[in-house]
Amino acid sequence: MSRPLMIFCAGFGRRMLHLTQDRPKPMVEVGGRSMIDRAVDLGIEAGAAPIVANTHYLPEVITPRLEARGVTISHEPGTILDTGGGLAAARPLLGPGPCWTLNPDAIFAGPNPLDLLQDAWRDGMRALLLCVPLAQAKGRKGAGDFTLADGRLRFGGDHVYTGAQIIDPAVLDSVPDRVFSLRRVWEALAAENALHGIEYPGAWADVGHPDGIALAESLLADV
Repeated sequence: MSRPLMIFCAGFGRRMLHLTQDRPKPMVEVGGRSMIDRAVDLGIEAGAAPIVANTHYLPEVITPRLEARGVTISHEPGTILDTGGGLAAARPLLGPGPCWTLNPDAIFAGPNPLDLLQDAWRDGMRALLLCVPLAQAKGRKGAGDFTLADGRLRFGGDHVYTGAQIIDPAVLDSVPDRVFSLRRVWEALAAENALHGIEYPGAWADVGHPDGIALAESLLADV
């Protein structure tokens, strides 16, 4: 089944230091291929349509690359809207119904994360997050995000959010703010025992900082 995909590309990438002086973080290369191209590849392989990406920092650099690959742009001039606000702003481009979302600075070595989410998605779900045990989260700095038990997530524990999910954007309707994080929505769902999760069976790396590049490349070399 095809569904829309939102790729979050609007951050500054300040933790990447000199690597993002002349390009947004998603254009940093891992294993000879930019992270944004890897994210778009996952979407195309999973049959995503449309694929939408938000932009903010140096849009003149990343927009041509995205458009050349058939990605629709949701530009955020002025204030960055964060993940929740960015998804809300892109809803007219994504169309109705649940969509995938993906952080491009997450590298997956194993099955396509979007396919796994699609296989596990059930009618009535409002958010399904793909997680990985903290011990397998390469490049992760700090503690885990969630506890995963019986297919449900609660905050705090030894599972890390991988940056891939299916979410019904209708859950955003309860948030009146223009700028907000998806965490706000997840917290509300978790309070209702309605935040779903599955575990990624492959290897995963966080490339939110320069040290993550070598870690991710080592994972990819082992595939």
